[in-house]
Amino acid sequence: MDLFSDPPRSPSSRAPLADRVRPANIGDILGQDELLGEGRPLRLAWESGEFHSLVLWGPPGSGKTTLARLLDQAARGPFVPFSAVLSGIKEVREVMASAERLRSSTGKRTLVFVDEFHRFNKAQQDAFLPFVESGAILLVGATTENPSFAINSALLSRLKVYVLRPLGKEALQEIVRRALSDPRGLAGKAALGEEVVSELVARASGDARRALNTLELTFQMTTPGAEGIRRVSRETVLKAVEREPLVYDKSGEEHFNLISALQKSLRNSDPDAALYWLARLLESGEDPLYVSRRMIRVASEDIGNADPQALPLAVAAQQAVQFIGMPEGALALAQAAIYLALAPKSDAVTGAYAEATAKIREGHTRPVPLHLRNAVTGLMEKLGYGKGYQHAHDYEEATTDMECLPEDLSGSRFYRPGSEGWEKEAARRLEALALKRKRAVKRPS
Repeated sequence: MDLFSDPPRSPSSRAPLADRVRPANIGDILGQDELLGEGRPLRLAWESGEFHSLVLWGPPGSGKTTLARLLDQAARGPFVPFSAVLSGIKEVREVMASAERLRSSTGKRTLVFVDEFHRFNKAQQDAFLPFVESGAILLVGATTENPSFAINSALLSRLKVYVLRPLGKEALQEIVRRALSDPRGLAGKAALGEEVVSELVARASGDARRALNTLELTFQMTTPGAEGIRRVSRETVLKAVEREPLVYDKSGEEHFNLISALQKSLRNSDPDAALYWLARLLESGEDPLYVSRRMIRVASEDIGNADPQALPLAVAAQQAVQFIGMPEGALALAQAAIYLALAPKSDAVTGAYAEATAKIREGHTRPVPLHLRNAVTGLMEKLGYGKGYQHAHDYEEATTDMECLPEDLSGSRFYRPGSEGWEKEAARRLEALALKRKRAVKRPS
């Protein structure tokens, strides 16, 4: 087949159900009204045939490939689809060179659709750049990864990013119903009650392809009745999805989104949300030790001395995971998550450390005062090391008015206790220590 031959328009009857029942018109795409509703940007571009290079960013099964194929109808030029998984720099350059020749000879622009665009490395992405700039191609990329991280900045600045959302319950239900009534699909062959459709949709996680794949699998698992129709039951749906993995990429954006959701739920004192996000992470296959490290961070960053037991409990949960492994270790993490969520909150430790490091970065790096140094040699003693040091245990109040900061930071205060939990006691102790230092008296020899 020539590089610019038209790709097959009608999928084979043996193609997966999701491919057979793809919308044939942009108005039939469901769940993306922000982009495709009347008067919306991509709808107008499709209707006018005048559009630009773009990236379709969205989760699996949100309609990226379907939309790209329908943009082909408005392209008014050759359409070249290829996958970043299967193609290398050689194929990219061949397509670009052919597109340039076609543009020079006929004035037509080639629409190049790249699925899984995030899988192209920087060199492969750079190969598109001059041809996007010259207008030789209209580049349409589809990606499940955040373009900010997945596409190099030079190319991204020349592409318009359109965000597709996970499909809602109503859209998915309508997609399933259409597949059941579409002659290209299961019309006259299958029947599902509304409660079965709802169960199937609930298990699809906003993914149309997953919903249709599950529908097709349950159809195959169901024996035809006397009239030849397969009546799919809820039990069959549950059997079909019982081993389906959660969609998750440990190195992708969802990894950071989920851990962020866990940390912010803990910070907001919401144990139910914390347990949910913890379970999402662990059931998706995230490293439990990574999760425990983030929870230890929360114990210091968001709780600190408001509850001094938060840190040892979080560390104990990590040790429990290391000692007994998974899945048993999940309960230790769940116990810690509930405790951290319910603990009083304070970011005073975080703020104190930030202020101290800020002073250092501002140049406050004077030498350690002589009275705080140990005079371990005679020379050091002659130079004044340790001179004037006041040993706290020699004083009645077990503290002194001795300055322990460098001279240029004398009197600085970094730690300001909050008003929650044990930090109320910390504030009281600081006030008491200030009074004790003023009246510090040395014990009699």
